Amino acid sequence: MATPVLDKADAAGSPEPGFADSPYITVTFRIRRFNSEVSAEATWEDFQLEIDPKERVLDGLHKIKWDLDGTLTFRRSCAHGICGSDAMRINGKNRLACKTLIKDINPEKPITIEAIKGLTVLKDLVVDMEPFFQAYRDVMPFLITKDTNEPTRERLQSAEDRERFDDTTKCILCAACTTSCPVFWNDGQYFGPAAIVNAHRFIFDSRDEAGEQRLEILNDKDGVWRCRTTFNCTDACPRGIEVTKAIAEVKRALITRRY
Repeated sequence: MATPVLDKADAAGSPEPGFADSPYITVTFRIRRFNSEVSAEATWEDFQLEIDPKERVLDGLHKIKWDLDGTLTFRRSCAHGICGSDAMRINGKNRLACKTLIKDINPEKPITIEAIKGLTVLKDLVVDMEPFFQAYRDVMPFLITKDTNEPTRERLQSAEDRERFDDTTKCILCAACTTSCPVFWNDGQYFGPAAIVNAHRFIFDSRDEAGEQRLEILNDKDGVWRCRTTFNCTDACPRGIEVTKAIAEVKRALITRRY
């Protein structure tokens, strides 16, 4: 039996079709930087990266922080669209950096990245989230019943009752909706879409007994009536929640007292 002989051309390692070109492209990240210890004014800074366009904006930020400038500051945790901590303005729109692919945001032009609006910037892409979370706490985002004793059995609920508020259970508190709202930009006292969404989740829960209380909280001058139905919040939500619809349902409940 003859011994197979490797052809010289094959031995040279000729590239297979489709593998000759590198998948990497050069992308410019234009980031709005702010450090109160250095300057009272924010500035824009450009970083050029060699990166696969199928990677995420968060991957690009990691490359900058790890390889180019360790002082770049941003929040991130799970990096899989669940924790909501890496919300930022990317090309002028609120998005999660971990869910935004570079190829989807026109990498031929500089990709602009800045902190979400309406909250005080602490450093670079990090904002003070306390006002946002205070509004969330104010709507009592937890189940309230008149029975103060430990339940002796599970609080059962039909599939239809669960479906009534299913959409608003998806909120991950990223603040993308609230900080896309023009009313919130102009008046930080407004509860904002995220707080109203989380109130909706319990107002329409058949097991909860504090719906009236939450409605009165949102009936305040800084409550649900401040909404101008611009749909910015719905467009910005990375979880696809129909935020504007939820706000309208809370308004209707306030008028009819039916929920």
